[in-house]
Amino acid sequence: MTAKPSKKPHCPNFSSGPCAKHPGYSVSHLDTKVLGRSHRSKLGKSRLKLAIDLQREILGIPKDYYLGIVAGSDTGAVEMALWSLLGSLPVDVLAWEAFGKDWVTDIVKQLKLKDTRTFEAPYGKLPDLAQVDTDRDVVFTWNGTTSGVKVPNGDWIKSTRKGLTICDATSAVYAMDLPWDKLDVVTYSWQKVLGGEGGHGVLILSPRAVARLESYTPSWPMPKTFRMSKGGKLAADIFEGATINTPSMLAVEDAIDALNWGKVIGGQKEMQRRSNSNLKSLEDWVAKTPWIEFLAEDKAIRSNTSVCLKFTDKAVSSLPDEAQQNFIKSLTSLLEKEEVAYDIAGYRDAPPGIRIWCGATVEHKDVEALLPWIEWAYAETLKSLAKAA
Repeated sequence: MTAKPSKKPHCPNFSSGPCAKHPGYSVSHLDTKVLGRSHRSKLGKSRLKLAIDLQREILGIPKDYYLGIVAGSDTGAVEMALWSLLGSLPVDVLAWEAFGKDWVTDIVKQLKLKDTRTFEAPYGKLPDLAQVDTDRDVVFTWNGTTSGVKVPNGDWIKSTRKGLTICDATSAVYAMDLPWDKLDVVTYSWQKVLGGEGGHGVLILSPRAVARLESYTPSWPMPKTFRMSKGGKLAADIFEGATINTPSMLAVEDAIDALNWGKVIGGQKEMQRRSNSNLKSLEDWVAKTPWIEFLAEDKAIRSNTSVCLKFTDKAVSSLPDEAQQNFIKSLTSLLEKEEVAYDIAGYRDAPPGIRIWCGATVEHKDVEALLPWIEWAYAETLKSLAKAA
């Protein structure tokens, strides 16, 4: 019999997006002078530019790369890049989780690019990166938010490549090292490792991406929110704070607050350390817990942010998928009712399991406090399953 724990996480927010706010967060700490003002005003532009500059500083983005705030969260940023840059070269697109599969759909079914190769792998695995040809354009996620699988490094990307590398890094950036010299387009949203608000995306372009943008015009119509060039030249003001559409200045202030927090604690290095420490707690726990395992069994490709776990005990794993999902629903409902963990069921299209966000805004002591509760909820749900049998 597993005793009910007494100690609860201080913050039960373990969702993989939107993610937990940083420790000490309060709306009252936000600078609200810009609220109710135009984003085109001198003040509005200065706050947008500050958000851009802080991101550039913390991430160590090269000086000749452009960083802009765009519409539609990470999804909007990725699709802005796909629609604007693809079509002049053949494309390799990688998918090992839900969002990578979305980019396959965009490229193959929506843009209808004929010379496209798709490299897919099941949840928990990576495709063979050695088969990817970076003389073609390449589209991939650095970290699969729904699978807990990351690429281990950028060694498979040629420095002398002819194609562009377009990287969806939304659950990787700030928590993992990104080799900027190997990446031509990087996208993310504030709502992941920064714990910011949704609705806004970040788009980073290398000089190679800018050159493509200025030398190639796609054959398809371009929605206004995707237009990054004017008269064959980069619309550089977008990357100085002149957003294409109206942003939420409240969300911008929230992001600035999160960035200042990240800078104060030690920048990207400390944010990575916090994420790694959280993952280590889970690894130690899984090693001594016989009924649970990582979806990404290979440690080299295991995410330190969106950590996905599967139940391996036959009492659960032998159940049909629907029954397993019902088991997980019961388990996570127990945790939510006790106010110890919110929103940790695995992604709807992923194999049945749970997903625990371990990004930098999550306190290590909260991860440690959560684990006994998962053991208790698992035991309680197993008892209910046995009674129903």
